[in-house]
Amino acid sequence: MPEQNKRRGIYLLPNLLTTAGLFSGFYAIVASMNGDFQLAAIAIFVAMVFDGLDGRVARLTNTQSEFGAEYDSMADIVSFGIAPALVAYNWALHDVGKLGWLAAFIFVAGGALRLARFNTAHGTADKKYFQGLAIPSAAAIVAGLVWVGARYEIDPDSVSYIVVFFTIACGLLMVSNFKYHSFKDLDWRENVNFLVLLLVVLIFVVVATAPAIVLFILFTIYAISGPVMTIKSVSKLKLEHILGDPQEDGTNKAEASVKASKEKSSEKEVKAEEVNDKSKE
Repeated sequence: MPEQNKRRGIYLLPNLLTTAGLFSGFYAIVASMNGDFQLAAIAIFVAMVFDGLDGRVARLTNTQSEFGAEYDSMADIVSFGIAPALVAYNWALHDVGKLGWLAAFIFVAGGALRLARFNTAHGTADKKYFQGLAIPSAAAIVAGLVWVGARYEIDPDSVSYIVVFFTIACGLLMVSNFKYHSFKDLDWRENVNFLVLLLVVLIFVVVATAPAIVLFILFTIYAISGPVMTIKSVSKLKLEHILGDPQEDGTNKAEASVKASKEKSSEKEVKAEEVNDKSKE
């Protein structure tokens, strides 16, 4: 009986971190409604920290659960889908009328579709790469753009169409088939050279000098790396490399043809055995 209750319970630590990320995303929405856009953008980056911690803590403490995975996805759509879209809308997108809220909706819809595709393909996807821009990275670009504008007191009216472009572009990149390095193959327990540690310290110093600009530039470069990596990895760029379902539209045609040839060869072997059996009779 106690073991049954334990199975039905909820692991506290990883879900507490997920709740903290959800709270940060919700607070970003509230802060943007109150006109504090710097704080709203920072709250989204804080949510990213909690989002990175909850999964790792769950794996380290062996407290993974289906509930935790579903709860994490629900929190992500709020913190990295709805929150950045509303923060950008409250800052600059509302100045362009219908185009503004349509751009915000494209971002939210792209984030929801990105999460749904990731959850359904999580067991079969290549761990080294993401298919499409991850929703926290897309949120960092939009939030970083708002942070830069609010930090340096840029007039939102003068950059409203730039915000529209970045918001729509991030929404579309999330549902694209561009490959993005996931950095999950890095072994954090491996011994490294002392210069690597100095490089990490230097990165922290550079980020600390101007966090808004540096983070926005870094995540924008990461977003651009997807199309560049995909174009370099294929001999001829096709539509299925950009949009659509690669399993149905032709990306895995080679695998399908190999599988079909194996099935045909097995059928031939079965027929040959049947012929041999008949000849023996």
